[in-house]
Parts: sequence; structure tokens; C-alpha cells
Amino acid sequence: MANLVGVYAASHTPVMLNFPDAIEESDRVEVFDAFTRLGQKLKSVAPDVVVILSDDHMHNFFLNNMPAFCIGATNGYKTPVEHWLKAEKRVLEGDPDLGAYLVNESMKAGFDPSFSMDLTLDHGVLTPLELAGIADSVCIVPVLVNCVQPPLPSLQRTLDFGYALGDAIRRYPNAERIAVLATGGLSHDLSTPRMGMVNAEFDQRFLSLLAKADDAELVRYATDHVDEAGNGTEEIRTWLMAYGIAASRRFQCNYYKPLANWYTGIGLGEWVEAEQV
Repeated sequence: MANLVGVYAASHTPVMLNFPDAIEESDRVEVFDAFTRLGQKLKSVAPDVVVILSDDHMHNFFLNNMPAFCIGATNGYKTPVEHWLKAEKRVLEGDPDLGAYLVNESMKAGFDPSFSMDLTLDHGVLTPLELAGIADSVCIVPVLVNCVQPPLPSLQRTLDFGYALGDAIRRYPNAERIAVLATGGLSHDLSTPRMGMVNAEFDQRFLSLLAKADDAELVRYATDHVDEAGNGTEEIRTWLMAYGIAASRRFQCNYYKPLANWYTGIGLGEWVEAEQV
């Protein structure tokens, strides 16, 4: 059976790569150091593959076809799709066997994800890998959740899907070391008059509820208040999926700061075994 060697989460924004100097140097150093530590943690657990939970910013999918969930199942993924992103063009290695397995097991568990053998990944996947220093050395399976175009999968449904993915990963018959990286959020608002307004109160409460590990309270708070934190905050679905995958592990926040000039609440965390808390 596979070994789930680590579950991590990190905010993403293309501004981190395109306009790093938009924030104070001390803040930039703190954020980049936090991503460096994330990369070191991932390297230390030596995963054979990283399941990356992210969203598609209407690059692969649009109004003619917008799946709630999509799992990649191919040998490689071109990235980034954005010509303007200040990152090297590359092809990330994929694990088609694990991808296909997750599709089939999800369906057995009562979910109906789409699958793709032709995804070109965007900044949501590449930015954290780039800042963590592992973009050239990681093998991935992308799991994309619709966070951009209503109707969105409910936060409860997204959490339940995370539990199903975690159960499937632990039962994967191949003897692989698998890590999970959720990327998205936290609070931010795009293309509205609220752009640049970061809701630190929402972010901090959401992070504290991840650590409290009360599913009902977590989903209730997120559902009732996510719209107060900006349209981009819908990306917390990736964090909820990671929470479900982690199951009995406990969340710890490793970094958080609201950075208005990066338009986003920047957070990084991980789920650790109970004895490590």
C-alpha cells in the first residue's frame, strides 16, 4: 500500500512571481523563506509523486465545459499556460497510473470527477512549486476543483471529496510515497472594487478551525462567511480537500500574513501526526 508522507497547503498568486517588490522587503523575505521551508519539507519526505490540489483559472475549462472536479491522468503537463507569468516554460512529469486510479476510486465512492489527459497547468500549480524550489524535480497528479464559475461544488461536498481521495491514496496498491499539496486562497478579491482588500479576520478564523478539527463548525463558518472575504477566497476548497485527505492528522499554520499589495492573505501550513502536535 502507498504511504501518505505529507499533506501541505500554501496560498498562490501570480503577483509573487511577477511583482515580488510590490511589498516590503522584510515581508517578501519572510514569505519566500516560508516557501523555501515548504520545499525543504517536501524534499525531506522524498515523495515519488505529489498530488496537487488547485483550481483552473478558466484556461482549460470555460462555460462550455466546467467540471466540479477534474483529475489529470497523463505523463506530463505543460506549464504555465499564461504567457505573461515570469516563470520558465517547462513540462511537469505526471503519474498516469495514480491519476487513473484516483478517477476510478472516486467514482466507486460516489463522486463523478472528469479526467483529462491534456491539461496545461497555470500559475495555481506552478507558483508554489517554483517558490519552493521543486518545480524541476517533482512528479505530480493534478486534482482541479472549480473555484471560479458558479455553480461551485459546496464546501461540504469538497471536504467529502477530500476524505474519499485520502482513503483512495492510502489504499493505492503500488508501493509509492505520496505527498499532497493544496494551493489556493486565502482571502482575495479579483476584478472588483474590493481588489486589494484582504480579510485577515476570515483567514485567521478559518486557519484556527482547520486546527480545531471540528468538521461541522469548519464547514459552517466557511460557508457562511466565504463571500465576505472576496471572490478568490472560494479557493479555500483546496484547503478543505487537503483537510479531508489528512483525516486524523492535525493542522498547524506555519505562516500567515495579509499582504494587500499582493492582493492576498498568504498562508502556509501542514497536517502532522497527532504526536507531533
